[in-house]
Amino acid sequence: MKSEPNWRDFIQIAGVIDAAEARLLVESGVHYLGFPLRLPVNRPDLTEADAAAVIRDLPDAAHGVLITYLDQADEIAEFCRYLGARIVQVHGDIAPTELARLKKVAPELAVIKSLVVGRYGLRELEALVATLSPWTDAFITDTYDPTTGATGATGRTHDWAISRRLVECSPCPVILAGGLTADNVADGIRAVRPAGVDSHTGVEGADGRKSRDRVARFVTAARAAFRETSP
Repeated sequence: MKSEPNWRDFIQIAGVIDAAEARLLVESGVHYLGFPLRLPVNRPDLTEADAAAVIRDLPDAAHGVLITYLDQADEIAEFCRYLGARIVQVHGDIAPTELARLKKVAPELAVIKSLVVGRYGLRELEALVATLSPWTDAFITDTYDPTTGATGATGRTHDWAISRRLVECSPCPVILAGGLTADNVADGIRAVRPAGVDSHTGVEGADGRKSRDRVARFVTAARAAFRETSP
């Protein structure tokens, strides 16, 4: 049976390509694997059927996380059931009424809501936290790329002072994402004091696949920084 999400010292690696890459991540100590699907831009890394097969084959300690821009509660819930995912990262805009409905129609789902730094200013992000936190289990900060319009997987960091402020004002755990690598994740944790961290392109090799060495160094650095900053 799947364990409940543990938002403390949370480490997620997103953009899983196939079953072999999922095994690499699990063997490296990653318990949260992100699957970006039904995206408005960019091609998905694998088919929905393949994603469902990979998620359902994960060990009990590991979780598949649907990362999606869907904004209708019923569609999100149905898609999660198809995939076998019990955590969803809602990465696009969504009405508070739909987020509330998602909690009603799929109470078993843990919901992570993105906060895109750069697309919105601090005051707007604080307002989103206040408005959406009643129906959100955790927030994730990410980086906006104004040159492409991308709101994730940009490989760019953002002003960590903004994420730190969101950690301070949020009643929910906050996960730090955006341009994190093995070389800067410890600095990000020390600066922001997040509940967790997420990486996508920052642990990939030149071939676009996750590098075992980069993933292992990322996990080791993140865990050490979490221990260092633990209250």
